[in-house]
Amino acid sequence: MTTTFEHPTTSGHDEPAGAAPSTPGAAAADPDVTAAVHDVARRAKVASRALATANRATKDSALLALADALVEATAEVVEANAHDVERGRVNGMSPGLLDRLALTPERVAAVADALRELAGLPDPVGEVVRGQTLPNGLRLRQLRVPMGVVGMIYEARPNVTVDAAGLALKSGNAVVLRGGSAAASSNAAIVAVLRRALEARGLPADLVQTIDAHGRPGGVALMQARGLVDVLVPRGGADLIRTVVESSTVPVIETGVGNVHVYVDATADVPGAVEIVMNAKTQRVGVCNAAETLLVHADAAEAFLPAALAALGGAGVLLHGDERTVALAPESVEVVPATDEDWATEYLAAELAVRVVDSLDDAIEHIRTWSSGHTEAILTRDLTASERFVAEVDSAAVMVNASTRFTDGGQLGLGAEIGISTQKLHARGPMGLAELTTTKWVVTGDGHVRP
Repeated sequence: MTTTFEHPTTSGHDEPAGAAPSTPGAAAADPDVTAAVHDVARRAKVASRALATANRATKDSALLALADALVEATAEVVEANAHDVERGRVNGMSPGLLDRLALTPERVAAVADALRELAGLPDPVGEVVRGQTLPNGLRLRQLRVPMGVVGMIYEARPNVTVDAAGLALKSGNAVVLRGGSAAASSNAAIVAVLRRALEARGLPADLVQTIDAHGRPGGVALMQARGLVDVLVPRGGADLIRTVVESSTVPVIETGVGNVHVYVDATADVPGAVEIVMNAKTQRVGVCNAAETLLVHADAAEAFLPAALAALGGAGVLLHGDERTVALAPESVEVVPATDEDWATEYLAAELAVRVVDSLDDAIEHIRTWSSGHTEAILTRDLTASERFVAEVDSAAVMVNASTRFTDGGQLGLGAEIGISTQKLHARGPMGLAELTTTKWVVTGDGHVRP
């Protein structure tokens, strides 16, 4: 299930500078920890059977109960999160990642609302993907069924704890979480709330479990729990994802870092393009669908770049530009010379690399060279250019005249997402409910035997 891509991409980390990352890395397996984590996975497997035959009403009422429980426990969750944020600040975590880590009452309400939105979505389990009756009378159906046990290894993102639990529940799965040291207090508080709410609804608390107490050796054990964990989803910085992909014996769905590009074509509407670029870069900087490189066609550069650079600089964005970008920058805006490292970097911060290109071909070639395959956007009024861009750019999501910030499960109507896959097997792009199911074939006969 795992497909690994080698990109010339470096990434910011979701752990504080100087702290031990949640990535298990080369940590040796600990027999006691392995036994404990595998016991958690076994309990999750047993708990998942309670959902195998659960109807939509049962799952939706549980989701609504989880949402209400989170809102009621807002003070408890926010207080726990404050400890994580302060620890991250002391350890030098970047402002963008601190923003990703932080939970406010409004953000707790938002993740609760995401659970309510999930309850309103169709249940994928039992959906007939395809079916037919063969000439010999055999009746075939390919049905969506739960994966079983989903493992998550992620960093500094307490909202993922809620999203993963909700998506797993709706799609009929149990979930085992390894959320990393940066958000340890937040995740512990959230999981405790969710488990209490599940039990109150008559469902097994072990549908949602965390192995954070076992640290990095626990992550190693989870990656080695083949046969107990059905699929593993890493979500975080490049080092974490690479470690999980290369070390796991459990099938992995690879979520990717976001070295995201916005290309302003020769015919782009300048005011509209400036607005989209500002949204793609500054609406929230520490997320994987934020723009990291801006490419501008030479024919649009004189009209577009001075206004765009002034707006970006005024918003506090540190700009890295090629020679032509530097030459077109207003005197009030500093643009530092860009290097290959800038084209390769997912900043996850208020920084942006900017390059002037001579053609659509040059823009596409730059993206092929440096992209991580996550999201790219073209801003243009030329239908032929947009069609070529869509056809020739090989990324999980391609935007035409829209911000890259829309590569998000909630924004695309999928409810919450468990991650954004940049691989090509099983799932690609935002992973919602359907992506947490697999299929089984049901063949119905009437005494049929094979001749």
